[in-house]
This record gives sequence, structure tokens and C-alpha cells, in this order.
Amino acid sequence: MWWQYVLVFLGALLFDIVPFPFAPAFTVMVFFQILFDLNVWVVIVIGVAGSVLGRYILLLYAPLLSNKFLKQSKNEDIKFLGGKMRENKWKGILVVLAYSLLPLPTTPLFLGAGISRIKAAYIIPAFLVGKFTSDSIALHLGKFASENQQSIIDDLFSWKSIASFALAIVMLFCLFFINWRTLIQTKKVAFDFKIFN
Repeated sequence: MWWQYVLVFLGALLFDIVPFPFAPAFTVMVFFQILFDLNVWVVIVIGVAGSVLGRYILLLYAPLLSNKFLKQSKNEDIKFLGGKMRENKWKGILVVLAYSLLPLPTTPLFLGAGISRIKAAYIIPAFLVGKFTSDSIALHLGKFASENQQSIIDDLFSWKSIASFALAIVMLFCLFFINWRTLIQTKKVAFDFKIFN
């Protein structure tokens, strides 16, 4: 029985360690909770722990990816955005918390934070609170999901799922291609598409 909870942890870890928009970690948590009829609260605690560890690892290796694949000017631009976020810590923490509560992929948030070298102690606690709250809701809806499997399968390619994925792509586009320094300093939107080395 314990190995089923290990699968929950590893699944959540793997879903949240990747540097591109992927299915939310709660989907693998719900899947194993329904498949093995696991205790919902234990799944939440173990799954959120896996998610937080995955996002922490993403924070650590995001600068390596950006140094290897992005131009120096784009790295500096994203670091500037992170610096602005650090200037007002409470506002930044509230943004992370609110974002974590929404059913949106947090990959762009953690890539930006990692590239900006925002300390984990600044971003992880708010993410943990938001993640625990939103995943608790998602897993408690798991029973409903298991009773309505066909409609969920139909909804996999619904406009909401497609819109969520498209929004994550747009957010990544904005993170990487908007010149944030120009936007914040001059209030004018400028794009820079030459971001790769």
C-alpha cells in the first residue's frame, strides 16, 4: 500500500519538474487516488510535497537553461522583472499565492523566478499555501470525477482545457519575448524575438 503513495509523490514531482507547460500535478494525484482508493488527505500532503520539490528543483536549474539557451539581454530583462517583484515583497508574495490558487500552470512563474534567481524562501511558502488549497479542492472533487469519467474524458479537449494550455503558452511568450525593462520604465510594450544564443 505504501508504494502507491510513492507513485503519488513521484508523479507530482515529475509533473512539476518540467520546464514547459504540462498537465497540472493534481491530475496525477487524482488519478492515483481514484485508481487505488487512497486516503485523500494523505494523497494531498504527499502530492503537494512532490509538487513543491519539483518546483524547487525547477527554480534551481532554470538559470542553467536560460544561460545556455537565452541571449544575455533576455536574461537581464527577466532578472530586471524579478528585481521589480522583490522590491515590494508582500505584493510579490500575494501574486504568487493568487497565481497558485488559480487552475493555471505555474511553470512560467517558476521559470521567471528561477531565471531571476529569486530565492526559494521567497516564493515556495506562498506556492505551498496556494498549492495545498487548490489541490485539496481538486482532490475532493475526485469522487465526482470518478463518477463522471466520460464527461471528464470529453472535457480533456474542451474549450476550457485548450484555453488553459493556450494561456500558459501566451504567458511563456510574454515572459520571454516582451522587453520588461522597457515596459516597466517607459510604459511601452516592446518585443525582442532574438532571445536565443
